[in-house]
Amino acid sequence: MKDTAVTTAPVIEAKGLSLTFHTNDGPVHALKDVNLTIGKGEFVSFIGPSGCGKTTFLRCIAALEHPTEGRLSVNGMSADAARQARAYGYVFQAAGLYPWRTIAGNVKLPLEIMGFSRAEQEERVRKVLSLVDLDGFGKKFPWQLSGGMQQRASIARALAFDADILLMDEPFGALDEIVRDRLNEELLKLWARTEKTIGFVTHSIPEAVYLSTRIVVMSPRPGRITDVIESTLPRERPLDIRDSKEFIEIAHRVREGLRAGHGDDV
Repeated sequence: MKDTAVTTAPVIEAKGLSLTFHTNDGPVHALKDVNLTIGKGEFVSFIGPSGCGKTTFLRCIAALEHPTEGRLSVNGMSADAARQARAYGYVFQAAGLYPWRTIAGNVKLPLEIMGFSRAEQEERVRKVLSLVDLDGFGKKFPWQLSGGMQQRASIARALAFDADILLMDEPFGALDEIVRDRLNEELLKLWARTEKTIGFVTHSIPEAVYLSTRIVVMSPRPGRITDVIESTLPRERPLDIRDSKEFIEIAHRVREGLRAGHGDDV
């Protein structure tokens, strides 16, 4: 599929990207011929059925998996080099906070590993906890916070070293709808304040449409891009925009793209 044009500076570029896992039961074709360019400051969501390769693609960007064919660049370098340069923060499906560390201690962990001074650690922790509306919770332990607050702390940890790229793998998938709606709103505000480039994996059509500048629709395995949908929604998006005709039309196109992907021969 031809990639949609990107007018801003390219941050992530995939060309002819394929990945095959070799297992005892034979090869598993996780990704096939993925072509995609993500520009600076974009919010790009990946949506598709379970096993379609959307998380695998995110992991390739993060150099947690390595393609078997094609090319991938992150900030103009290889994914491995970008990882060493700490070009991105990664938010997993589970918050993954250490229970014996305070929230501030969890957030500062990557800063400790990177060798930041104690004063710089404290300042960065204060700043990112404020960004995710967790002022005053730094001395709490993870078990003292709700699931939504723990996930916000996980986002703060990914933001602590101020990488240009934020990769998010279904970070709100386990939360109830009310909390998820609130965190969606907060994530949009965070994106507007930080101007990060965000790659976001989700199974939710409304979430993908609400958050994104572009929505990448993927087919069942082997994962391919079947559609790239440009959002025409304004950058400022109250939750009730989901009732608008424009929102419903975009969601309909995403749904049709998912159906078409299921109907393709693979």
